[in-house]
Amino acid sequence: MRHGLKQILAAEYPNVEFGEATTVAETLELAQKRDWDLLVLDITLGGRSGLEALKEIKLLRPRLPVLVLSMHPEDQFGVRVLKTGASGYLTKEAAPDELVNAVRKIMAGRRYVSAALAEAMATYLSGDTQKPLHETLSDREFLVLRLIASGLPVSAIGRELNLSVKTISTYRARILLKMGLRNNAELTHYAISNRLV
Repeated sequence: MRHGLKQILAAEYPNVEFGEATTVAETLELAQKRDWDLLVLDITLGGRSGLEALKEIKLLRPRLPVLVLSMHPEDQFGVRVLKTGASGYLTKEAAPDELVNAVRKIMAGRRYVSAALAEAMATYLSGDTQKPLHETLSDREFLVLRLIASGLPVSAIGRELNLSVKTISTYRARILLKMGLRNNAELTHYAISNRLV
């Protein structure tokens, strides 16, 4: 995937220097060392959540534009990553010319949103419609929700997020309370019905 991205962008920007990272830790290390003009960030990096990485990158380099590229549909993460400071959100199914267009807009100092994401944002910002229950969750709670609904036990979620089992259990309890759910089965049903997993 990274090789394909580099080819697409190298064709448009032949004199650009590229860097790559496979984990959140590598990404953060390179973001500190390199003076990049743009960071293309996958939300599902190895080690920790790309959403958490985005928050840390924006703390380290607040002016660094970040285009989030993800396999997840816009309605799951788009608004959330833009609120966290990303300059754009694009799904991996996007055509190469859409990627180039997104990079061009962001490099010009603007934000990039697809038509689908613009519609989701308009719905989110209008107080007229009922927001989905998962929109009330913090970013960490949202990640824990998705991991529980994916069938991971609390201990595995703790290892993945570098948190204790007790902390994950606390997040689980908060999620159930905020969403008015009683157990993991209801939580999983909600997540599947809302295409969160």
